[in-house]
Amino acid sequence: MRRAETQRYPTSEKMSRDELARRIYEISHIKGHFRLRSGQLSDEYFDKYLFEAQPDVLRAIAEQMAQLIPIGIQALAGLEMGGIPVATILSQVSGIPALFVRKNAKEYGTCKLAEGGDVSGRNLLIIEDVVTSGGQVVLSVADLRERGAVVENVLCVIDRESGGRESLAKEGLSFRALVTMSELKIACKG
Repeated sequence: MRRAETQRYPTSEKMSRDELARRIYEISHIKGHFRLRSGQLSDEYFDKYLFEAQPDVLRAIAEQMAQLIPIGIQALAGLEMGGIPVATILSQVSGIPALFVRKNAKEYGTCKLAEGGDVSGRNLLIIEDVVTSGGQVVLSVADLRERGAVVENVLCVIDRESGGRESLAKEGLSFRALVTMSELKIACKG
């Protein structure tokens, strides 16, 4: 019996923060007219699925975000839908279990809001891809807290600097972003 050959995949080289910001911008920045989830209108958009679909970029994002995880976090709570790939790879890099948080609890089967484990009594870190106003984060945090989760921290890839930080602070949440919109714009010029 002949042994099957396996595909050789490239390993990721460590990217600097500036290089990663430049890659995120180049891959995902789109000009046009867009209505954001927050309802705000924008002439630019970051299509997070474009950078989340690139294995080397997603890996580099996770490697750098892992350095921002607060001590004592028991699970990474990736928000539907863009936060889920980030939470999954971040779980692989950090060794912290991931949970997958729906916008609304299922109305069938287990009727869960969060998949992947129980949230009650656990210290969760909310993982999001892009934060604009923080509206969905606030709603998801309230739902998780209602189910007994301890939620004090939010970590995202891109902060659009459009009021999200302030909205989250009003809810008693500490907020960190890998990069801000301003940093992305500076990096693309460099």
